[in-house]
Amino acid sequence: MTSIIYSPKDIFEQEFKTSMRGFDKKEVDEFLDNVIKDYESYIAEIEHLKAEIESLKKESSHARGTGFAEERHSMVQPTRVTQTATNFDILKRISRLEKEVFGKQISE
Repeated sequence: MTSIIYSPKDIFEQEFKTSMRGFDKKEVDEFLDNVIKDYESYIAEIEHLKAEIESLKKESSHARGTGFAEERHSMVQPTRVTQTATNFDILKRISRLEKEVFGKQISE
């Protein structure tokens, strides 16, 4: 990973030489102010993501150590089956269960 050359403070403190046909100082200052804000946002986002990575690494190692990952995996599978079942499939299952439980009573 490449290192960052300028910090927000470096950008803020940067002075440029002036000349007869130079840039508008106010326009350059406004632009640099926006660059500083972007740098601060990027730095904050990077720190947030680093913290999230560390948290996920800890959670992952904890899950592997306790067998929680396998338990979570088995908990997810039935949900997937339920989500793919249509109303018609559910009604057929209920009908079969009713016949098994109340079979003799229904036929009488």
